[in-house]
Amino acid sequence: MFAARGIAVSFSVFVLVYLGLSLAVACAWRRLWVYSRRYPVRRSADLLFTLRVFPLLAAATVTAAFTVPSFLLLEPRSIDEPIGGIPLALGLAGCLLAAFGMMNAGLAVMRASRTITEWLSEAKLVDASGPVPVLRISRVIPALTAAGILRPKVLVSSTAEFILTEKELHTALRHELAHVRRRDNLKKLALRLVAFPGMAGLEQAWLEMTEMAADDAAVSSPGEALDLAAALIKLSRLSPPQPSTELTMSLVHSPAASVNARVERLIGWSEERELPAHGYSAWYALGAGVAVVAAFAVTYSQLLMHVHTATEWLVR
Repeated sequence: MFAARGIAVSFSVFVLVYLGLSLAVACAWRRLWVYSRRYPVRRSADLLFTLRVFPLLAAATVTAAFTVPSFLLLEPRSIDEPIGGIPLALGLAGCLLAAFGMMNAGLAVMRASRTITEWLSEAKLVDASGPVPVLRISRVIPALTAAGILRPKVLVSSTAEFILTEKELHTALRHELAHVRRRDNLKKLALRLVAFPGMAGLEQAWLEMTEMAADDAAVSSPGEALDLAAALIKLSRLSPPQPSTELTMSLVHSPAASVNARVERLIGWSEERELPAHGYSAWYALGAGVAVVAAFAVTYSQLLMHVHTATEWLVR
């Protein structure tokens, strides 16, 4: 009974923190996004992704660092206390939430694996000299895409090779390699794990920002920016922009308005965009982190007592 009560309490706290923070993120992310747009797009993309996974990370941290230790250290094992209806319901909801997330991520991996295997059935190796192999596929769509998580690869269609100039193709390939370096396919898998209603807008905004971040990483001069813009225009004419296959990052994907915005940014590219934004030194972040850890170390026992009091109220 002690173990069952501990599991129910832990899942209850996890669900309450996760749902509360998820609702807060769903309501506040647009304001933070507008504020972050004064910085380089890669920082905006990182901020949006951090916001999206923050509820899960925070809920897991609170549960593992405070709820479980407070229960194990302060809950009497000799008391045969029944599990109340509220922690039982919340605990069940937590189990279902975890199962749904893992099932959603697993299905995404299966669908992506099946599609990529189909693409690779007649693929030919184009370049294996770099850290990521480049393969030619016979399909027209996707024209260019980064696929895979553990063994990433860049796929380019024979049609894309035919219609793009050498400079346009090389710049487009650098765009896809930027996705691999940023581990964007792994991030898309993480988003499947934390599926939550009302987050579609945040996820779409992150996808648009991460595409622009890859654009910026692929170009270093106005000429390269124009080459990438030309590649986007040419490849978008092959077919209407379509959603990317799960756990892949295609050069051209829906919505069309996003592609148009990227082309406009590239045409207006300037070297000032590459300049680092003014920010705080890493020493400030390190100092703040040390201060937070020290504060928690000093007050940890008191925090555990407060958490145990709160969970006792929850059990009753």
